[in-house]
Amino acid sequence: MNTEIINEKNFILFCASHYDNYRFSSTEDFFNDLKRIKYIKKLITRYKDKGELKERLILNHIIVLNNCFGPDITCKIIFLKMKNMLIYIKPFLIFLNILPETLYNVGDKKVIDTNLIPMDSFIVQTLREIDKVNEWNRWRRR
Repeated sequence: MNTEIINEKNFILFCASHYDNYRFSSTEDFFNDLKRIKYIKKLITRYKDKGELKERLILNHIIVLNNCFGPDITCKIIFLKMKNMLIYIKPFLIFLNILPETLYNVGDKKVIDTNLIPMDSFIVQTLREIDKVNEWNRWRRR
C-alpha cells in the first residue's frame, strides 16, 4: 500500500520517483509515457461525445503505464488526472486486475473507496466480450 500523497503540485516528481524504467530510459521516454494519460483522456472523451470506443487502444495505454509505474501508482495517477472520467476508466482497471479497493492520498482525497464508483455499462459489456474471446482461445489451445 502506497500512502504517499500525489497532487498537481508534486505530480511530476511523484511520477519520476516511481518510474520503473528510469535506468534504461531518457527523460523524453518518461514524458512520452506520461502523455499516455492525455491519450486515454482523448479516447474516453471521444467515446463520451461520439460513442466511439477504442477499448484495445485504451487497454494498451494503461498496460504500458502499469509496466512503467506498477499498479498502485498507475491507479493513483489515473485517479488524479481523470477524476471526472472514473465511471469510464474503472472497468478497464478491473479488467486488467489492477484496481485496489482503496486508494490513499490522491489529490484532496485522503481515502477513495473504489467500490463506490459506478461503471459505464457499455464499456463493461465490451470488455466482457473481449474476456469471452480470450477464454475461448485459451480453451482451444489445450
